[in-house]
Amino acid sequence: MTGETSTTTNTSGASAKLQTLAGKYLTFGLAGEEYGLEILKVREIMGMMDVTAVPQTPEFVKGVINLRGKVIPVVDLRLKFSLDEAERTEETCIIVVDLGTVETGIIVDRVSEVLDIAAEDIDETPAFGGSVDTDFILGMGKIDGSVKILLDIDKVLAADDIATVRAIANNNSETDK
Repeated sequence: MTGETSTTTNTSGASAKLQTLAGKYLTFGLAGEEYGLEILKVREIMGMMDVTAVPQTPEFVKGVINLRGKVIPVVDLRLKFSLDEAERTEETCIIVVDLGTVETGIIVDRVSEVLDIAAEDIDETPAFGGSVDTDFILGMGKIDGSVKILLDIDKVLAADDIATVRAIANNNSETDK
């Protein structure tokens, strides 16, 4: 018919990308939403503990913890995502993630479960317009009628954040010697 435009797009690249995203994810809650992290990035899950504040760090960097003799920087994911800081509860915990060059703790409201998400249950991140940065989202996991936002933790904690976190860890581990 004349006047109609085709909505068919090349999905072979998209489906190949989504295929690589299939796998196990640790899911957690943050401000009423559900998120997922690739399980291979997760090193440890622990209850909240005392965090030593470090001066002149971004607001979302809560400080450092001593984890079996290793200084680990801790980031409040709520603050990183520009959400309101929440009161700590018995469910609040720290997930220690491996960013390749440094391990970092992220504070979340609660850990839910480990899910095995198939490629067909993962959709691409919807477009929100040019002013909204969604590069840190791997995709959207559809599980039992709900949506889990699958995070690329390396991009959540962008290169400049990692540099800040690494400097905190290095400075504090040097002073511990």
